[in-house]
Amino acid sequence: MAETNGGAEAPQQAPKMNVLAQFIRDMSFENILSQKGVTGEVQPDVQVQVNLDAKKRTADNQYEVVMKLKVESKSKSNAEVLFLLELDYVGVFHVENVPEDQMHPFLLIECPRMLFPFVRRIVSDVTRDGGFPPLNLETIDFLALYRAELQRRASEQPAGTA
Repeated sequence: MAETNGGAEAPQQAPKMNVLAQFIRDMSFENILSQKGVTGEVQPDVQVQVNLDAKKRTADNQYEVVMKLKVESKSKSNAEVLFLLELDYVGVFHVENVPEDQMHPFLLIECPRMLFPFVRRIVSDVTRDGGFPPLNLETIDFLALYRAELQRRASEQPAGTA
């Protein structure tokens, strides 16, 4: 004898994500060290800035996630810029079974995790091809970035607003 669920909701299906496309939207590499004609060994101080953006595309369940990276290498001795790399890397994702209230964190945490290995490879190749040792970016904690941004936005809001 089969039991009925008594009108209870069907179990939530697991989130599903497919990468439909990924590409470099914009990239710039400036080897400032060679433009100035500086030679010899230089100890670099590398700073990496990451910005993320996501938006819904016109097709159902398709989202575009943009990872903007700015990598600046300065000399530790005199703080002169050695090189500057700016990269806008885009992933197009098909996302299903994610509740609407969880979509924002999903797009800004999980999707960049999928893109990061490719971004790391591009940064390594470009810095090597630009005349520097390949820069192997450390893994980025996108969850920590997301939480830090939420805290930053909450601290900027006036006390009386929600």
